[in-house]
Amino acid sequence: MSDKPTVGFVGVGNMGWPMAACLVRAGFTVNVNDSRREVANNFVQQVGGTAPDTLRQLAATSDVIVTMLPTSGIVEHVLGAGDDNILSGLKPGTIVIEMSSGVPSVTQRLAEQVAALGGIMIDGPVSGGVPRAKTGQLAIMVGGESAAIDTAMPVLSAMGTVLRTGAVGSGQAMKALNNLVSTGGFLIGIEALLIGQRFGLDPGVMTDVLNAATGMNNSTQKKFRQYVLSRKFDAGFTMGLLAKDLSIALQVARETSTAAPLSALVREMIVSSEAVFGPAADHTEMAKLCERLVGEELTLD
Repeated sequence: MSDKPTVGFVGVGNMGWPMAACLVRAGFTVNVNDSRREVANNFVQQVGGTAPDTLRQLAATSDVIVTMLPTSGIVEHVLGAGDDNILSGLKPGTIVIEMSSGVPSVTQRLAEQVAALGGIMIDGPVSGGVPRAKTGQLAIMVGGESAAIDTAMPVLSAMGTVLRTGAVGSGQAMKALNNLVSTGGFLIGIEALLIGQRFGLDPGVMTDVLNAATGMNNSTQKKFRQYVLSRKFDAGFTMGLLAKDLSIALQVARETSTAAPLSALVREMIVSSEAVFGPAADHTEMAKLCERLVGEELTLD
């Protein structure tokens, strides 16, 4: 019999499915749950594990519980607000890993509820997208008590590399701020390409030069040619989720009384893009809003 903890995984969507699959491949017994029952059943059939009938049963049979859900509101409902919830079956000593890109202050409040029942919550949002979720190479920003993180390390390590950030909630704050920086780099880079194209520079050449010079960032390396200049716009992360993350970053700024005028402008750009293209649009389509503002598209010579 395996001495590995049994893992309950709630939310087997675009990211959760490959993350849970990594746990199955690593030899963990995995109980999966999704709001779409057929998705959980498909996971069991295609990957492995089990799909308990209720969240209460999942909690009662799991040592570690992972939540990978769209918003903190949904996490709160799944954890304890719904008719069927995790807390109703939570065993003392259970570690809950909140891996959603949630609101830090909400997660801190939920952690208190978990602690009142003898469990412990840590947060571990991820970066790397679906490709790195599939290979188990996500960057996982983990906040919480050190001993709990140590205990959960085998589970976390099966999905990626752990970056400890501090107290519970700090991982989610770091994730939102990371996406804020990433989005700012994307937008300023697209503006630079548009300026250069109007001057007579080729955007492809500009991208290559940026990647050999100090203007290099994740977007110049992994998004401009691949998703914008190719006109594919299919990086796999939606406009709505990015807008949510940037709103969380600005909420943290407000809660800490930190002036963030440039951050506010970056958020307004992605919220405006969401309004134009829809929350389901790929986040790289925000380049199209920049193009509309100048009246031309980026093209390769």
